[in-house]
Amino acid sequence: MMRDALHTAATESKYEPVAQGPAAAPEEQQLVAAVIRKDRKATAEFVGRFADPVHVYVRQWLAPRTDLVDDLVQEVFLAALKGLPAFAGRSSLRSWLLGIARHKVEDHYRAVLRRSETTSGFDDESAFVPVELPRFDELIDQAKLREKTRQVLSRLPEVYGYALLWRYWQKRSVREISAETGRTEKAGERLLARARAQFKRLWEAD
Repeated sequence: MMRDALHTAATESKYEPVAQGPAAAPEEQQLVAAVIRKDRKATAEFVGRFADPVHVYVRQWLAPRTDLVDDLVQEVFLAALKGLPAFAGRSSLRSWLLGIARHKVEDHYRAVLRRSETTSGFDDESAFVPVELPRFDELIDQAKLREKTRQVLSRLPEVYGYALLWRYWQKRSVREISAETGRTEKAGERLLARARAQFKRLWEAD
């Protein structure tokens, strides 16, 4: 029996929520102060130090749309540089930046899911046919199944993959996703039901 691939990948794979982490070290506070003073060397150090973790985070959450990663990473750093004067140091710079990245990724999810509302017909009531869905309340821990989960997600239509990522990795409720994307809660439930059903079909086809 296929077990809870989505929940497992969320807890044991690279797809992990952003942790708050420890407060910023004094050295990071000094770097922030220098960047705010528009010190070019400090700004280059700031971007260079954190570009890789931000890029990795954005890439894993946008897969398979890797063509969008660089633009979104740039948006993250533009927002960060603009917001540095408000950085209070309650978390590390890395955690703070990944928090901004998470918001940018969710903005992208929101745009894709809203666009699907008007262009895809996914929420047409007449098109909805209930199917037996896989169980998502048990755990697996085998690395090969986590990898299979990643591969299946990458083969889903963009709107389905993002809906599942938002629901199971970002731990957002159906009500939250529906409100964020301008759907009724019932329409959000139908979208997620279709996404899980197609996930199941691709999983079982392999």
